[in-house]
Amino acid sequence: MRILRAEGRAAAPWSNGGGVTREVAVQPPGSGWDTFAWRVSLADVTRDGPYSPLPGVRRILTVVDGAGLELTVDGTAQLLPERYRPFAFPGGAATDSRLLDGHPVVNLNVMLREGRAAATVEMVRGSRRVWPAGDGAADGDCGPDHDRVPDEVMVVAVEGRTRLGPPGAHEAQLERFDAALLTAPDAAAAALWTDGTAAVIALSVTAPGRS
Repeated sequence: MRILRAEGRAAAPWSNGGGVTREVAVQPPGSGWDTFAWRVSLADVTRDGPYSPLPGVRRILTVVDGAGLELTVDGTAQLLPERYRPFAFPGGAATDSRLLDGHPVVNLNVMLREGRAAATVEMVRGSRRVWPAGDGAADGDCGPDHDRVPDEVMVVAVEGRTRLGPPGAHEAQLERFDAALLTAPDAAAAALWTDGTAAVIALSVTAPGRS
């Protein structure tokens, strides 16, 4: 299990001045925009504006703080008025974002290179196995490969405190926006407890060149 603390993450300003992005993890490690298979980040969105086009990338966006967004994707408006509802869309689409009440939001972003990576995103309250879901409560899920065995599973504490680890063993504690990255076998052996909400992201690399 690799713990990825929120403290100290570098904030990369957007070119249009509408926000900043903090990378949580990328595969392969150290990859740039043209070479990643998957990328998970948290973005502070401070004003309305267009998203940079990312042809060949599928995006899963989840509002995790704030009143919500309206996304217009290739001319079709999609309201995201609630937190913790993952929404998938093509990164190459013309996309504009509008803050619903004019106040900033924080988005959890999962970016997947088409043909190289796949993912599901679930929002979890209470307790459950990290993966697969078992009998726990999922607030919503998004992704085409829900039954696929992932390579890795990331847990992100998006509200409150989250604990995870093998039952009876040492537990890792995640504060808000901390994350943990587990291999699939470790995830299958671990349990998750949260007093708020956690995102569980199952990630697979599907082409040669994986690390």
